Amino acid sequence: MDSLGQVPRSSTLSELSRSELEALLVKQSEDISVLKQMVSELREEIARLKGLKGRPNIKPSGMDGGTEPSKSAAKEKRRGRGKVTPRVTIDEKIITASVPPGSRFKGHESYLVQDLVISVRATCYRRERWVTPDGRTILAPLPEGIAGHFGPELRRFVLAQYHQGQTTMPRLLAFLRSVGVSISKRQLQRLLTDKQESFVAEARDVLRAGLETSPFVSVDDTGARHAGKNGFCTQIGNDWFTWFGTRCSKSRLNFLDLLRAGHTDYVLNDAAFRYMRKHSLSAVLIARLSAEPETRFADRTAWLAHLDLLGFTGLNITPNPIQVATEGALWGSVQSHKFLCDAVVLSDDAGQFNIGRHALCWVHAERLVYKLDTFNDRHRTAQKLVRGMIWDFYASLKAYRLNPRKRQAGTLRARFDRIFLRRTGFVTLDRLLARLHANKAELLMVLDRPETPLHTNGSENDIRCYVTRRKVSAGTRSDVGRDCRDAFLSLAKTCDKLGIAVWDYLGNRLKVAGHELLEPLDHYVRGRFRPA
Repeated sequence: MDSLGQVPRSSTLSELSRSELEALLVKQSEDISVLKQMVSELREEIARLKGLKGRPNIKPSGMDGGTEPSKSAAKEKRRGRGKVTPRVTIDEKIITASVPPGSRFKGHESYLVQDLVISVRATCYRRERWVTPDGRTILAPLPEGIAGHFGPELRRFVLAQYHQGQTTMPRLLAFLRSVGVSISKRQLQRLLTDKQESFVAEARDVLRAGLETSPFVSVDDTGARHAGKNGFCTQIGNDWFTWFGTRCSKSRLNFLDLLRAGHTDYVLNDAAFRYMRKHSLSAVLIARLSAEPETRFADRTAWLAHLDLLGFTGLNITPNPIQVATEGALWGSVQSHKFLCDAVVLSDDAGQFNIGRHALCWVHAERLVYKLDTFNDRHRTAQKLVRGMIWDFYASLKAYRLNPRKRQAGTLRARFDRIFLRRTGFVTLDRLLARLHANKAELLMVLDRPETPLHTNGSENDIRCYVTRRKVSAGTRSDVGRDCRDAFLSLAKTCDKLGIAVWDYLGNRLKVAGHELLEPLDHYVRGRFRPA
């Protein structure tokens, strides 16, 4: 570190004043802390490469739960489970009793028992074949829902157990064989991935509905393994829907591509040019793009050919003109399809998510203060004081979100400045507060848009099912398997949020006999949004 290389010789240390020695000691302590963090990260990486157990995660600060209003004693009393109401028809069976002569009948006492019957049924359909006078062959059609040599109930069970139950293929295969199903590993694989285009399309339609109608979306990402390589899974969702998309990159280009929700075009419009200007693309290059009559390009190949024709390819300047222009054209495509037109994007401050109206998670912001290393009592006192002020301010924001008032918004903005512009004497903490103050507009988005959450807990909760799937089954090999996994996890999470049983949803889509009538999920997502 720089300061360690500039330590005075022992002969000159005695010439320094006490305040200079204290400042030097604090500076060296901070640098040593940075070195310790670096060593810790390197040790953790070595342990990961060796397959050893890593260090435990730091306990969360608990700001969101700690700022909840205290509950009264009456409300803290635990409620009972309530009346048992099975979702199936209840069969009544009278049980007689042996009684001595002279006894009087006093009615019946009900005792409800729920049970599960798992059995395998094999049906051989003998289909009539007819030959018409003109030589055509007519074959009697199979019943509705029969697609292949495995029935819809079996297909529903397989999909529910694998995606919602998070079981593995070997265990699922062993279970099916143990109950009498004659099925191979390859056939089970086909049940999970073959001819699932309708589910993948429905998951895409859910994303489109959410981006079109929702006032906000919360986003997050996590590591993913695909085709033997490390990648990333991005989550997009809110209180009404969830969608997952796995790609090899987590860049802003990738995020903008996901926001197109399946569209492949690149569009030059006002939104695209505003994005380019905001990200410092040369005015001369923007003029070249705007002067051309063609504004919509079908795919990436056509777009890159257009940039090459305008001379973007040979430029070696900062920022990269091809990258900024491509990001702008992607954002133009997103806006042209009416996605995120006025919606807020809520994230944990990862740079790739800073798109359009952007808001930041307060829990992640406070965590930076919570995890800050302190070196003496004065530092610890300053950290405790600032955390207390942030917690109180966060509680006020939660109250404002429930009952927004314009006058109160101005008071909260001024209070934000007093907290994050203060000087504590702890240099590292003061720098962190200044950095957080620079994000004032994004941290206080809730004052303009009270429907926006203050944290990304929803995204982190959603993405846990993906992390569980990754731990259980590692990664995917084919693009079809990747798309099916993302689609079914998205649909299962969306069903949970809409109050639809995944079992009923699969029964409807696979046309199981007696299934419930359900509209496409994007219909329910659009219906959940109510304009303010």
